[in-house]
Amino acid sequence: MTLGTTLTEASAATGPSRPSRSGSPAARAARRRAALNWVAVHALAIAAALFFLLPFVFVLLTSVMSDRQALTTDYWPTSWEWGNFGKVWAVPGFLSWWRNTLLYAGLGTLLTVVSSLPVAYALAKFRFRGRNLALMAVIAMMMLPPQVTVIPMYLFWTKQMGLGSSLWPLIIPMAFGDAFSIFLLRQFLMTIPKEYIEAARIDGCGDLRTLLRVVLPMAKPAIAAVALFQFFYCWNDYFGPQIYASNNHDAWTLSYGLESFKAAHHTNWNLTMAATLLVMAPVIVLFFFAQKAFIEGVTLTGVKG
Repeated sequence: MTLGTTLTEASAATGPSRPSRSGSPAARAARRRAALNWVAVHALAIAAALFFLLPFVFVLLTSVMSDRQALTTDYWPTSWEWGNFGKVWAVPGFLSWWRNTLLYAGLGTLLTVVSSLPVAYALAKFRFRGRNLALMAVIAMMMLPPQVTVIPMYLFWTKQMGLGSSLWPLIIPMAFGDAFSIFLLRQFLMTIPKEYIEAARIDGCGDLRTLLRVVLPMAKPAIAAVALFQFFYCWNDYFGPQIYASNNHDAWTLSYGLESFKAAHHTNWNLTMAATLLVMAPVIVLFFFAQKAFIEGVTLTGVKG
């Protein structure tokens, strides 16, 4: 019996070859469903992105329109008036609003982080009598509306301390910690293994050095999240500057000054939109570059109670 005859008989015995599994109707249907799911998910994502992006596009397009076109229903500029941003910068007081806002947001954020981190570290890693009571006090302060304390705090800072008509009554309290920042940092620090802290203490590090050399580098995502939260709050704060600095134009912030700008240019929507865009731009740019650390810090909190 030759080798060819043997192969022919073996082929006949095994029967006809089956089609490949990847070409079966079930496989094609699965690939079709996967493609449809991909299209549906990305279509919803694009629709959601447009929903949030279109208002910013409208503000940008209106800000570069002429005075006359801004009062019409045209959505696309017939002439690009980039000089509107220069007119806004030339408004008296606009640069001082920027300076005051940067001082308020920058110094307030720094004081909040520096004062809240040690408290959160103590609540997360130290064992002392009354720790749970202190944590309950922090949570209670988070639930306390600021409108409840605005009158006594206003009387204290203006009558007793003589700091009315300035932003210092808003900045100085941040040096004593913020309840939300303390709670957020504490939740993150609970996730740091205690073995790192014990190893640092065995090496001779005190509590402060352990905080600075071991805990601080590991808590950078949470610190970034807290800093961004506080910076956004100070940058957009309207209630505080209205209470303390409304009668002093030199102490106005961008959020409060923008309201007066809109009142003075209520018919010049192009200038109003240009001013609004200049106020929003730094926050958007900051979040764009820091969103990774911000999302990581928020995601990693709350793992332990």
